[in-house]
Amino acid sequence: MSVFKTDFLIIGSGLAGLVSALKLSQLGSVTILTKENSSSANSTWAQGGVAAVISSEDSFESHISDTLTAGAGLCSENTVSNYVTQAPERIKDLVNWGIKFDRKKSPNSDNFEVDLTKEGGHSFRRILHFEDSTGLHIHSHVLMKVKETPNIKIMENYFAIDLIMNKQINPHDMSPSRCVGCYALNKKSNLVDSFLAKEIIIASGGAGKVYLYTTNWGGATGDGIAMAFRAGARVANLEFMQFHPTCLYHPESRNFLISEALRGEGGELKTSSGVAFMKKYHPLGSLAPRDIVARSIDAEMKKSGDKCVYLDMTHLDADFLKTRFPAIYKKCLEYQIDLTKQPIPV
Repeated sequence: MSVFKTDFLIIGSGLAGLVSALKLSQLGSVTILTKENSSSANSTWAQGGVAAVISSEDSFESHISDTLTAGAGLCSENTVSNYVTQAPERIKDLVNWGIKFDRKKSPNSDNFEVDLTKEGGHSFRRILHFEDSTGLHIHSHVLMKVKETPNIKIMENYFAIDLIMNKQINPHDMSPSRCVGCYALNKKSNLVDSFLAKEIIIASGGAGKVYLYTTNWGGATGDGIAMAFRAGARVANLEFMQFHPTCLYHPESRNFLISEALRGEGGELKTSSGVAFMKKYHPLGSLAPRDIVARSIDAEMKKSGDKCVYLDMTHLDADFLKTRFPAIYKKCLEYQIDLTKQPIPV
């Protein structure tokens, strides 16, 4: 067993882990553990974009209200408020790191402005994006920044197994219980190594992959949650597992996400007979909050006996769709689905 020491240990190489590493690198040495390569993370699968109050027509109050409403009153209002009010500054951080978001020509001048789109539950256009591969775009740029930072070390193919507590190292330690590191399996050598640190951040993502059908990355298996629980951390809200309403329905592609941004640009959910159905479930129609859209789709499928519903964008400009959603357009074509001419089965 090898023992590695660092000031800050971060478990996970998604955006949360990478950004934490960049911030903490100003205070000491940082080691990032990732179970596969550093580009493997749920963050890279995000398509639609990032929500922040950018437009002068928008407001923090509106964003907070929309979020609390979408959360059915179960959100922590303080947490929501902190996120919403800090989001514009975090966007500035990303821009300062060289990340570019899509822009469009201003209707009132020859200047260009950020192209904001809309997603479920939002009252205003407040989603910044890069085509339909926002997560991959942001993650790749932040990862490059991390790799350029001398005192950040990325340890790939290390599967974190368990946290190390102070009393495991010294049973006579009378100080309060605290985490001092973790054990991790080196997947190449098949040996378990120890990583010790002054501070540890678990940024290992969620547990969506415990379900057979999911739009999550294969590594989202809840390891960090389980380790924290075994170490004595309080774990809450595990019952709130979100399923994205629209996944491509095709026997050869079981987990390809069909971005909510398609509905934000005017896409409409319809039955196999071509009838739009979301308005009878929610006044926002196809742009209702995700849990409502998912339950509504389920209800329609049970009612009709169909195996899917359809997302129709054939009424939108074909060139716009190809430019705005190049990755989704290309993926659908692989399965003989031209989203500019026919609805997508979801």
